[in-house]
Amino acid sequence: MATEALIPASPEEAVQLFGEGQGITVIAGGTIVLPDITAGRITPTRALLLHRSGLEELRSDDGVVRIGATVTVAALADGEEEVLARFARYIADREVRRSATVGGNLCAPPGREAQRGDLGAPLIALGARVRSTGSGGDRTEPVEDFLAGDRAGRLVLEVEYDRVPRRSAVEMMRRRHTHSYAVANVAVCETEAKGLRVGVSGIGPVAVRCRTVESSRNPDDVLRDVDPVDDAVASADYRRKMLPVLLRRALDRLESA
Repeated sequence: MATEALIPASPEEAVQLFGEGQGITVIAGGTIVLPDITAGRITPTRALLLHRSGLEELRSDDGVVRIGATVTVAALADGEEEVLARFARYIADREVRRSATVGGNLCAPPGREAQRGDLGAPLIALGARVRSTGSGGDRTEPVEDFLAGDRAGRLVLEVEYDRVPRRSAVEMMRRRHTHSYAVANVAVCETEAKGLRVGVSGIGPVAVRCRTVESSRNPDDVLRDVDPVDDAVASADYRRKMLPVLLRRALDRLESA
């Protein structure tokens, strides 16, 4: 059966064509979807191609940074927000980063042999919000709520966070081969208005906000917030041992910033 290609020329047309998301395969950078199509794991009937959709803007308006869904990981790696840049620089390899998108990273399904969605941790720490569309129309919600929900039925349009004075720290443990794969990632930010925010990624299918640690500031409490998994990169037991160590380092660096 032939695949129907839908190529929106504006964000509004992308929203219209996506509708409620039924029967739609979204293709932005294609770094996850295209290998699955080639391997026969996905057989799309209608493909929404976002390369001309106008969702590639990265801008700052009235103290709010707005990141379009098709902004590439490479663009974040070269950006001014160091918390995001630190993570973006180590995702996969340069070739992938030039194509992979922010929306794709947030909507990535569970990996077959390694964890995905590294950007979730810094976006949680930054207090980011996700604007998406789908069944029920447009909505804007905290990134941790978006990640915990049914992402398959949503089309990400934009990610935003407030540009405010903050202290931040990042700790990552990764394995490198031809690509860079996460064992565990930690991002912490603290602002006067919102206090401490802690995001963790690379330990399970989605990034998680660690509210217990935010309240106690005890890195050992992180295992009350997250449940590490086994994969080809690291065992769950190893992640359980290393995650509090990484978080302790991040919190120590935050205090000394």
